[in-house]
Amino acid sequence: MGAFVIYAGESAGNPLLQHALGINGPNMEGKEVRFGTGLSSAFAALTTAFTTGAVNAMHDSFMPISGMVPLVFMMFNLIFGGKGVGLLNILMFLMITVFLSGLMVGRTPEIFGKKIEAREIKLATVAMLVHPFIILVPTAIALATKAGTSMILNPGLHGLSEVLYAYTSGAANNGSAFAGLSGNNVFFNITEGLVMLFGRYVSLIAMFAIAGSLATKAVIPQSVGTLRTDTFSFGGVFVAVFVIVGALTFFPALAIGPIGEQLQMWLS
Repeated sequence: MGAFVIYAGESAGNPLLQHALGINGPNMEGKEVRFGTGLSSAFAALTTAFTTGAVNAMHDSFMPISGMVPLVFMMFNLIFGGKGVGLLNILMFLMITVFLSGLMVGRTPEIFGKKIEAREIKLATVAMLVHPFIILVPTAIALATKAGTSMILNPGLHGLSEVLYAYTSGAANNGSAFAGLSGNNVFFNITEGLVMLFGRYVSLIAMFAIAGSLATKAVIPQSVGTLRTDTFSFGGVFVAVFVIVGALTFFPALAIGPIGEQLQMWLS
């Protein structure tokens, strides 16, 4: 789905060039001709979903709506198979979903035959919140200080997207970048280094603590009161939880970044 969104944006081309110069066609800036828009779109979606960090096109040259897709994948950060993040974050959201579902239907939240209690939920919440915290707070600091804004090569909303991408990529263990940000100064080296450090280990330590807590608990036999986690309804709640959490957490930043920039291009 992400690849299709990128492809649609890149195939439509740049509306500013169409209006100003009458140039119609796909956006080929920052792409290799041998890959074109199709393979570049697929690669951009895959490399950020699975946190590989490799690129075959310049994400900074994508249309704003296309550049938002890599951002969203790294913000969600729970595609199975992603390096050190996929399964960990899936289990984290699974526990939160079990807890919320248990509250809604009045059943004791259980997972893997173990009861989920306050300690596990607190740790899972820490693991969940550290990711948006280390992305949004440093982004706000960078945009509020001269040390941060002086490194932005593209003004306006695209510059905000470049800073947001830098910290999102560092937190998500990806390594790709919006290349219009000159990040090689003391401010960005220190802040991005801290983001990488906390992004790697805080969630990991919290999830290990949950594993240790569950390991000491006795297995509860399954009964008619057990909340099943292998149903379509539970799967729908699971998807809703991480989409709602992601939307509520990151949507304001995306709205004044790539979404706002895309709207500006359409209205120009």
